[in-house]
Amino acid sequence: MAKELYYLTADGQSRLEKQLRDLIDVRRPQVAERLHSALDEGGELMENAEYEDAKNEQAFVEGEISRLQGILNNVEIIEISQDSGVVQLGSRVKIREKGEKEELVYQLVGSVEANPREGRISWESPLGAALMGAKVRQRVTVQAPDGEIVYVVRAIE
Repeated sequence: MAKELYYLTADGQSRLEKQLRDLIDVRRPQVAERLHSALDEGGELMENAEYEDAKNEQAFVEGEISRLQGILNNVEIIEISQDSGVVQLGSRVKIREKGEKEELVYQLVGSVEANPREGRISWESPLGAALMGAKVRQRVTVQAPDGEIVYVVRAIE
């Protein structure tokens, strides 16, 4: 079975590595201290809410560490080509919805670092997939629940 490959920008990889270091160096020891303190309180472990809460947090932290290590061990860094003339993974794209004046700017990234609020959309999303391979002034159509939305590519950076 082939392992899943994760596409990240260099910045995205750096953010995930920082998040992983924080989990390992800060959160894991904090949770261990919470567990130790809860055990020192004595009493029945089954009735110790602090111990139970700390165990749940430990499970979450260890799960996140494992998830991030899995991603970082199977990364392909997105090489951003500035002069290809077409939208590709890593491109920053200015688009405008047909009939609207406001321009939107998105960077096409892998699903792991997608965050539309920060202007990063997955190349696998409906809009990202429609934009892939598009050129400046080209119209792209996205199927939305309310019908088709047409965008015009204004610039590729």
